[in-house]
Amino acid sequence: YRSLRSLIMRDGLTGLLNHTALKEQLAAEVAQAGRSGAPLALAMIDLDRFKSVNDTYGHPVGDQVLKTLSRLLRQRLRRGDIVGRYGGEEFAVIFPDTNAETARKVLDQVRLAFVKIEQHANQQIFTATFSAGVADLELAADVEEIIEAADNAMYVAKQKGRNCIELA
Repeated sequence: YRSLRSLIMRDGLTGLLNHTALKEQLAAEVAQAGRSGAPLALAMIDLDRFKSVNDTYGHPVGDQVLKTLSRLLRQRLRRGDIVGRYGGEEFAVIFPDTNAETARKVLDQVRLAFVKIEQHANQQIFTATFSAGVADLELAADVEEIIEAADNAMYVAKQKGRNCIELA
């Protein structure tokens, strides 16, 4: 049962939590933070101009970019931080016991490291970037509101030129 549940809850490409599992985990973390009064932040991350990566270099290269980011997130974040693939080229990170400003600073270090990674496609080398939005649980009454706040902040980052992180 545990092996099957693990397969069902994980994204097949990245090995991260999938959309459903991530939302379940977020609900549990929101409830825990509500009971304990601990801070909680959520980051929504979106790869910049990912469609052009797929169109220019092909989907296998796009998949490699997704795997690279997922690996970097697992390596650079704390063991207790919860990372998932929200869908397509979008990821989410739950930061328990962390306020949004601290989460933004940590994620900014990941962003700076990611842009330095050379991606290879045939004989070409390119780099990729991401934009993110971070929201505090203080701004939200429930799971859907914190997701919406982080998502809206991510769109602000996109509108400001991409490759940056905005607070809700």
